[in-house]
Amino acid sequence: MPDSVRRMFRDQEEKETVVDDSSKHGGRLRTYPHERGNWATHVYVPYEAGEDFLELLQLLLLCGRTYMPLLMGQEEFHISLSQGVVLRHHWIDPFVQSLKERLASFHRFICRADQVKVYTNQTKTRTFVGLEVSSGHSQILELVSEVDQVMEEFNLMPFYKDPSFHLSLAWCVGNMSEALEGKCIQELQEIVDGFEDSSYFLRIPGTEVRCKSGNKIFSFPLR
Repeated sequence: MPDSVRRMFRDQEEKETVVDDSSKHGGRLRTYPHERGNWATHVYVPYEAGEDFLELLQLLLLCGRTYMPLLMGQEEFHISLSQGVVLRHHWIDPFVQSLKERLASFHRFICRADQVKVYTNQTKTRTFVGLEVSSGHSQILELVSEVDQVMEEFNLMPFYKDPSFHLSLAWCVGNMSEALEGKCIQELQEIVDGFEDSSYFLRIPGTEVRCKSGNKIFSFPLR
């Protein structure tokens, strides 16, 4: 088979889209369609939840579900340093290498996330309840600045302007911000403020940055 024909079939296969079945992921819809050869990518600071944090989360879910019964708890926790972007497979290694170089000089830090807030994604297809960062904002901004420069190298979207850094706790499908704002948020904040030792375990150690691309996770320990 001639090389030109091989390339044609390879290009056609790479562009083949996959039908998105929202029932397989709690009714969530993709922000962009999946294509073979495209890898959904996200850069973030991870948070490993302990028993106290998970106990607090259950109390918050019990309260939140009286206003929004379909509220679902997050299974993993992090503070985002990038928007979700798409990388071609052959970009992953140079993208990761560039991140590694730019983050090599960063020192560890501590931030605190303890202010309950409601968020929606850009397409208003999902609503989140999160804990907004109340201290450590400047260190996270510095990390985002470096990540943004890597994004620029690959012509990808930078992070949001004037970001509200936060730890997402729960989510539901659709724009349900009106149902969760006001009295609900007030009650959730009272639970956080009154929970024993919450001031301690809501301090988030920034010891590493991670990049998840498809099913691959890359870790960049901070100094």
